[in-house]
Amino acid sequence: MTSRLSPWLTLAVMFLALPAEAQRAGMWGAYVKEQQLQLSLHPKDHPDSHHGFSAPLSDFQGLSTADGSSAPFKLVREAGTFDFEGRFNDGQGAGTWRFSPDARFTKKLAELGIPQPTSDEQFLMANVNVGPQRVQALAAVGQRVTTVDELVQVGLFQVTPEYVRAMAAEGYPKLTLQQLVDCRIHGITPERIQGLAALGFKEMPLDSLMAMTLHGVTPDFIREMRGLGFPDLSADDLVSMRIHGVTAAFVKEMRGMGYTNATVDDFVSMRIHGIDSIFVRSMSKPRK
Repeated sequence: MTSRLSPWLTLAVMFLALPAEAQRAGMWGAYVKEQQLQLSLHPKDHPDSHHGFSAPLSDFQGLSTADGSSAPFKLVREAGTFDFEGRFNDGQGAGTWRFSPDARFTKKLAELGIPQPTSDEQFLMANVNVGPQRVQALAAVGQRVTTVDELVQVGLFQVTPEYVRAMAAEGYPKLTLQQLVDCRIHGITPERIQGLAALGFKEMPLDSLMAMTLHGVTPDFIREMRGLGFPDLSADDLVSMRIHGVTAAFVKEMRGMGYTNATVDDFVSMRIHGIDSIFVRSMSKPRK
């Protein structure tokens, strides 16, 4: 399971380490992709630092991405407002931005039991688009956000009420907020759970589900191994195979060298000890 070391710190440190006056304005670059504006913000005085996020085109006020467009536009979020000036051509844009925090934001959080964030944290929450609305929405599905750190994480990793309900529907109704964040970090989706369940891996412990996801045990990998004559592999077997690099190609390679009756444990042991077809050939050469 993921540790409590906050993954978002790598994202936030570039802002939190800067002087306050350098955090509120700078240069931006952007491009349009699938009705989203993909933004990269570069703080003034620290142009080598940047933070990227995306938002639907419809979330911006006054935005035009037509060639030659130079009208100012803005993005209003609970924590504050981003104002942009610049120009677009060929679906790409660049210009300057500034951020104005919403003075009501910290008061609303305090009313919900969230400690007052610093100005840096408020700016970061504007970037990841979280605030009192998310706190209230998660509370309605049984998830209580109590700290600024938790609020940033659910915003950064998109822990939404919809995701909470979807995970509950797939057999995980009592996950903690941190477990939900961990699931998002490791790419556990309802669709992935359904794909594994269709192959017989149902109602797995969360640790097993996370290990399978983390190490790339996909439905395709399971089917591939079953096609090679391993119909009853456990979750632990599959994870071990992925960790040690037991692929379909390796199984076929070693069977071609005569190891037709090797078990999964045998193949894993071969990988651990560096035994492959090259090694086998070298051992079979006559000694001079």
